[in-house]
Amino acid sequence: MTDTVTDLIDRLHREAKQDRPAAETPDVGIVMGSDSDLKVMLTGGPRRGAYDAFVEELGFAEQTDFEDPPAERFTFETYVTSAHRTPDLMRAYARTAEDRGLEVVIAGAGGKSADLPNMTASYAYPLPVIGVPVQEKSVDSVIGMPAGAPLVAVDAGKSFNAALAAGQMLARQYPAVRDRLVAYHEGLQGGVGDSSRRLHDEGVESYSASDR
Repeated sequence: MTDTVTDLIDRLHREAKQDRPAAETPDVGIVMGSDSDLKVMLTGGPRRGAYDAFVEELGFAEQTDFEDPPAERFTFETYVTSAHRTPDLMRAYARTAEDRGLEVVIAGAGGKSADLPNMTASYAYPLPVIGVPVQEKSVDSVIGMPAGAPLVAVDAGKSFNAALAAGQMLARQYPAVRDRLVAYHEGLQGGVGDSSRRLHDEGVESYSASDR
Protein backbone atom coordinates (compact mmCIF):
# COMPACT_ATOMS: atom_id res chain seq x y z
CA MET A 1 0.00 0.00 0.00
CA THR A 2 1.43 3.40 -0.96
CA ASP A 3 1.98 6.25 1.49
CA THR A 4 -0.73 8.33 -0.20
CA VAL A 5 -3.35 5.63 0.24
CA THR A 6 -2.30 5.02 3.84
CA ASP A 7 -2.51 8.75 4.55
CA LEU A 8 -5.98 8.96 3.05
CA ILE A 9 -7.20 6.01 5.10
CA ASP A 10 -5.75 7.54 8.27
CA ARG A 11 -7.41 10.85 7.42
CA LEU A 12 -10.82 9.23 7.04
CA HIS A 13 -10.53 7.51 10.40
CA ARG A 14 -9.38 10.72 12.09
CA GLU A 15 -12.33 12.60 10.65
CA ALA A 16 -14.73 9.88 11.76
CA LYS A 17 -13.64 10.41 15.37
CA GLN A 18 -14.28 14.17 15.39
CA ASP A 19 -18.05 14.05 15.89
CA ARG A 20 -18.63 17.34 14.11
CA PRO A 21 -22.11 18.94 13.83
CA ALA A 22 -24.08 17.90 10.76
CA ALA A 23 -24.01 21.45 9.42
CA GLU A 24 -20.20 21.29 9.18
CA THR A 25 -19.78 17.92 7.46
CA PRO A 26 -20.40 16.88 3.85
CA ASP A 27 -23.97 15.71 3.33
CA VAL A 28 -23.20 13.66 0.22
CA GLY A 29 -20.11 11.71 -0.76
CA ILE A 30 -19.30 11.14 -4.43
CA VAL A 31 -16.84 8.34 -5.15
CA MET A 32 -15.67 6.91 -8.45
CA GLY A 33 -13.44 4.06 -9.47
CA SER A 34 -11.07 6.19 -11.55
CA ASP A 35 -10.51 9.83 -12.39
CA SER A 36 -11.37 8.83 -15.97
CA ASP A 37 -14.96 8.68 -14.68
CA LEU A 38 -14.82 12.34 -13.69
CA LYS A 39 -16.67 13.78 -16.67
CA VAL A 40 -19.57 11.37 -16.36
CA MET A 41 -19.75 11.57 -12.59
CA LEU A 42 -19.41 15.32 -12.19
CA THR A 43 -19.53 17.67 -15.18
CA GLY A 44 -18.36 18.30 -18.72
CA GLY A 45 -19.44 15.02 -20.30
CA PRO A 46 -22.08 14.53 -23.01
CA ARG A 47 -24.78 15.17 -20.41
CA ARG A 48 -24.85 17.19 -17.20
CA GLY A 49 -23.49 15.42 -14.13
CA ALA A 50 -23.85 15.29 -10.37
CA TYR A 51 -21.68 18.38 -9.85
CA ASP A 52 -23.98 20.39 -12.12
CA ALA A 53 -27.07 19.21 -10.27
CA PHE A 54 -25.69 19.97 -6.84
CA VAL A 55 -24.05 23.33 -7.60
CA GLU A 56 -26.26 24.83 -10.32
CA GLU A 57 -29.66 23.47 -9.35
CA LEU A 58 -29.60 22.67 -5.62
CA GLY A 59 -27.17 25.28 -4.31
CA PHE A 60 -24.70 22.83 -2.74
CA ALA A 61 -20.99 23.56 -2.45
CA GLU A 62 -18.06 21.18 -2.73
CA GLN A 63 -16.31 20.64 0.59
CA THR A 64 -12.59 20.04 0.14
CA ASP A 65 -11.49 20.50 3.75
CA PHE A 66 -13.31 18.48 6.40
CA GLU A 67 -12.26 20.88 9.14
CA ASP A 68 -13.02 24.07 7.21
CA PRO A 69 -16.46 23.77 5.59
CA PRO A 70 -17.70 26.33 3.06
CA ALA A 71 -20.34 28.89 3.98
CA GLU A 72 -23.11 26.95 2.22
CA ARG A 73 -25.19 24.76 4.50
CA PHE A 74 -25.35 21.76 2.16
CA THR A 75 -22.19 20.26 0.74
CA PHE A 76 -20.68 17.25 -1.05
CA GLU A 77 -17.20 15.78 -1.29
CA THR A 78 -15.41 13.76 -3.98
CA TYR A 79 -12.89 10.90 -3.86
CA VAL A 80 -11.46 8.20 -6.12
CA THR A 81 -11.76 4.85 -4.32
CA SER A 82 -11.13 1.99 -6.74
CA ALA A 83 -12.67 -1.30 -5.65
CA HIS A 84 -9.95 -3.27 -7.46
CA ARG A 85 -6.81 -1.13 -7.13
CA THR A 86 -7.38 0.46 -3.69
CA PRO A 87 -9.81 -1.88 -1.89
CA ASP A 88 -8.56 -0.80 1.54
CA LEU A 89 -9.30 2.84 0.75
CA MET A 90 -12.74 1.95 -0.62
CA ARG A 91 -13.52 -0.05 2.52
CA ALA A 92 -12.29 2.71 4.84
CA TYR A 93 -14.33 5.33 3.02
CA ALA A 94 -17.52 3.30 3.15
CA ARG A 95 -17.12 2.20 6.76
CA THR A 96 -16.37 5.72 8.03
CA ALA A 97 -18.95 7.52 5.87
CA GLU A 98 -21.73 7.62 8.44
CA ASP A 99 -19.44 8.63 11.32
CA ARG A 100 -18.04 11.40 9.15
CA GLY A 101 -21.55 12.85 8.80
CA LEU A 102 -22.46 11.70 5.30
CA GLU A 103 -26.13 10.96 4.77
CA VAL A 104 -25.92 9.38 1.32
CA VAL A 105 -23.15 8.23 -1.03
CA ILE A 106 -23.14 8.31 -4.83
CA ALA A 107 -20.76 5.71 -6.26
CA GLY A 108 -19.89 5.41 -9.93
CA ALA A 109 -17.80 2.87 -11.81
CA GLY A 110 -17.23 1.76 -15.38
CA GLY A 111 -16.25 -1.39 -17.21
CA LYS A 112 -17.85 -4.83 -17.01
CA SER A 113 -16.65 -5.33 -13.42
CA ALA A 114 -18.09 -2.13 -11.97
CA ASP A 115 -17.92 -3.30 -8.37
CA LEU A 116 -17.41 0.01 -6.54
CA PRO A 117 -21.10 0.87 -6.01
CA ASN A 118 -21.91 -2.64 -4.82
CA MET A 119 -19.00 -2.97 -2.44
CA THR A 120 -19.46 0.56 -1.11
CA ALA A 121 -23.10 -0.22 -0.39
CA SER A 122 -22.13 -3.41 1.43
CA TYR A 123 -19.57 -1.72 3.69
CA ALA A 124 -21.57 1.48 4.25
CA TYR A 125 -24.83 -0.30 5.15
CA PRO A 126 -27.28 0.96 6.36
CA LEU A 127 -26.23 4.28 4.81
CA PRO A 128 -27.98 4.60 1.42
CA VAL A 129 -25.80 4.33 -1.67
CA ILE A 130 -26.83 5.37 -5.18
CA GLY A 131 -24.98 3.53 -7.94
CA VAL A 132 -24.06 5.10 -11.28
CA PRO A 133 -22.98 2.79 -14.12
CA VAL A 134 -20.51 4.99 -16.00
CA GLN A 135 -21.01 3.00 -19.21
CA GLU A 136 -23.79 0.87 -20.67
CA LYS A 137 -21.70 -2.26 -20.15
CA SER A 138 -21.53 -1.44 -16.43
CA VAL A 139 -25.29 -1.58 -15.82
CA ASP A 140 -25.61 -5.30 -15.05
CA SER A 141 -22.69 -5.19 -12.63
CA VAL A 142 -24.06 -2.18 -10.73
CA ILE A 143 -27.66 -3.35 -10.42
CA GLY A 144 -26.85 -7.00 -9.74
CA MET A 145 -27.06 -6.92 -5.94
CA PRO A 146 -28.64 -9.94 -4.23
CA ALA A 147 -31.78 -9.73 -2.10
CA GLY A 148 -31.00 -8.25 1.29
CA ALA A 149 -28.17 -6.07 -0.02
CA PRO A 150 -29.94 -2.98 -1.41
CA LEU A 151 -28.43 -0.55 -3.88
CA VAL A 152 -30.40 2.19 -5.58
CA ALA A 153 -29.12 2.79 -9.12
CA VAL A 154 -29.69 5.14 -12.04
CA ASP A 155 -29.26 4.49 -15.75
CA ALA A 156 -25.85 4.53 -17.40
CA GLY A 157 -24.11 7.88 -17.19
CA LYS A 158 -26.92 9.68 -15.41
CA SER A 159 -25.11 10.98 -12.36
CA PHE A 160 -27.25 14.13 -12.61
CA ASN A 161 -30.26 11.99 -11.66
CA ALA A 162 -28.24 10.38 -8.87
CA ALA A 163 -27.64 13.83 -7.38
CA LEU A 164 -31.34 14.68 -7.60
CA ALA A 165 -32.17 11.37 -5.92
CA ALA A 166 -29.71 12.16 -3.13
CA GLY A 167 -31.41 15.52 -2.79
CA GLN A 168 -34.78 13.79 -2.47
CA MET A 169 -33.44 11.69 0.40
CA LEU A 170 -32.13 14.77 2.17
CA ALA A 171 -35.37 16.66 1.48
CA ARG A 172 -37.27 14.43 3.89
CA GLN A 173 -35.24 16.00 6.72
CA TYR A 174 -34.29 19.41 5.33
CA PRO A 175 -37.08 21.69 4.01
CA ALA A 176 -34.54 23.95 2.29
CA VAL A 177 -33.42 21.09 0.04
CA ARG A 178 -37.04 20.20 -0.68
CA ASP A 179 -37.77 23.79 -1.72
CA ARG A 180 -34.81 23.75 -4.12
CA LEU A 181 -35.94 20.47 -5.67
CA VAL A 182 -39.45 21.82 -6.14
CA ALA A 183 -38.10 25.02 -7.72
CA TYR A 184 -35.96 22.97 -10.13
CA HIS A 185 -38.93 20.79 -11.12
CA GLU A 186 -41.17 23.81 -11.64
CA GLY A 187 -38.50 25.26 -13.90
CA LEU A 188 -38.63 22.11 -16.02
CA GLN A 189 -42.42 22.34 -16.21
CA GLY A 190 -42.21 25.97 -17.28
CA GLY A 191 -39.74 25.13 -20.02
CA VAL A 192 -41.98 22.41 -21.45
CA GLY A 193 -45.02 24.69 -21.24
CA ASP A 194 -43.21 27.47 -23.11
CA SER A 195 -42.06 25.08 -25.83
CA SER A 196 -45.54 23.60 -26.21
CA ARG A 197 -47.20 27.01 -26.58
CA ARG A 198 -44.60 28.24 -29.08
CA LEU A 199 -44.79 25.05 -31.14
CA HIS A 200 -48.57 25.27 -31.39
CA ASP A 201 -48.84 29.03 -31.91
CA GLU A 202 -45.94 29.42 -34.36
CA GLY A 203 -46.33 26.13 -36.23
CA VAL A 204 -43.68 23.50 -36.90
CA GLU A 205 -41.82 25.30 -39.68
CA SER A 206 -41.45 28.61 -37.86
CA TYR A 207 -40.64 26.95 -34.55
CA SER A 208 -37.95 24.76 -36.10
CA ALA A 209 -36.40 27.70 -37.94
CA SER A 210 -36.21 29.84 -34.78
CA ASP A 211 -34.33 27.08 -32.91
CA ARG A 212 -31.62 26.64 -35.54
